[in-house]
Amino acid sequence: MITSNKLSIDQYEKNFSAIHPPFENKEAALMEANRCIFCYDAPCTKSCPTEINVPKFIKQITTDNLKGSAHTIFVSNIFGGGCSRVCPVEKLCEGSCVYNLLHEKPIAIAKLQRWATDKAIQDKWKLFDRKPSNGKTVAVIGAGPAGLSCAHVLSREGVDVTVYEKESKGGGLMTYGIAAYKVTPEFCQSEVDYISSLGGIEIKYDHAVGKDITLEQLQKQYDAVYIGFGVGLANQLNIPGEELDGVEDAISFIYNIRSKGYSQVPVGDKVAVIGMGMTAIDAATQAKRLGAKEVTMVYRRSEAEKNCTQVELDIAMLDGCKIQWLAAPVAIVGENGKVKALVCDKMKLGAPDFSGKPAPERTGETITLEVDMVIKATGQKPYKTLVDENGLKNTKGKLLTDEHGATNIKGVFAGGDCVNGGKEVVDAVQAGKKGAAAILEYFKI
Repeated sequence: MITSNKLSIDQYEKNFSAIHPPFENKEAALMEANRCIFCYDAPCTKSCPTEINVPKFIKQITTDNLKGSAHTIFVSNIFGGGCSRVCPVEKLCEGSCVYNLLHEKPIAIAKLQRWATDKAIQDKWKLFDRKPSNGKTVAVIGAGPAGLSCAHVLSREGVDVTVYEKESKGGGLMTYGIAAYKVTPEFCQSEVDYISSLGGIEIKYDHAVGKDITLEQLQKQYDAVYIGFGVGLANQLNIPGEELDGVEDAISFIYNIRSKGYSQVPVGDKVAVIGMGMTAIDAATQAKRLGAKEVTMVYRRSEAEKNCTQVELDIAMLDGCKIQWLAAPVAIVGENGKVKALVCDKMKLGAPDFSGKPAPERTGETITLEVDMVIKATGQKPYKTLVDENGLKNTKGKLLTDEHGATNIKGVFAGGDCVNGGKEVVDAVQAGKKGAAAILEYFKI
């Protein structure tokens, strides 16, 4: 049965506590930092999309220069605090650590990054001086990682920035689209406040472009516009029964947990999660932690083709989630308008398709899972209608830009998920930096 408030408050707090706790004390942080051998031409830095100078910030920790360490991180990635919690470091910086070649545990780079940035955000360290206002103004659409990264770089150079955000809080995906046990709403708000504390950044919440204000109005009002509104429309399964009560998309499910609180979000007793990306993992683990008795992840390919990392999959398995590989949903069966079962075709792997992965092929056999809730996590699509209505060139809704982030409309730039279709938070931060650089060049500053 789909109900909310399945657990006690204490159990919710335990289930949604930080999955990656910080260092307990300074000594523990120093011990880990001193393991670093400070590689020349460090592979960890090369693998970071924002190019954080990892050996430098770790060296600064070892010399008790925590402010310097935080500055080194933030000058490359102003969302360094959030990224230290949510980045898939196992395939980025930590996955590139030379200790892996020695079959030793890599340096805990994310944990050290959190050690430096948490202190800066908590104590509101002023690490940047804003140049005097130069009279230029920019409108940024979206207060997520791309938009606020762009805004911060522009503001440091004296540009006055106004950010338009359709939600009542900033942070974008960080605030509304990631599992609560990875990053709390409270931290997200602190991070947004810290970023905007530089000055010269005004955030107008509950302002949706296309509803409360138009791109044309922004073009007339500001010297340039940066679009960073991401993606947010869930892909549909297009199978019978998708309209039944108990079928929900993962983005809405996670959004409700983040905005309403754990005890207010209904969850079934037997839940099927369709997909095998990071969002699917987040939805599955959170369903289990909300009190679902059984959660089964359904994926049409094999384990070798999964989109999530092994670390993420291990979290789901430790939470007790089951996995049905090589199964493609074909129908959701209902009773009295509510979900009763999920019917899947059994699949086998054939020749590689356009993605380079072996294409799943139907075997002619089916399996039926008795469930009372189905969560769809098969990806998101861009805001194509909004993009088309504003005359922005795109490919199936993904904005087309040049290498610097300029769109086909003069003075309008874009970056992040609305351009790449959906990558990591750290990629969006880097896109925001590139967009800011392009706008500064446009202004010739």
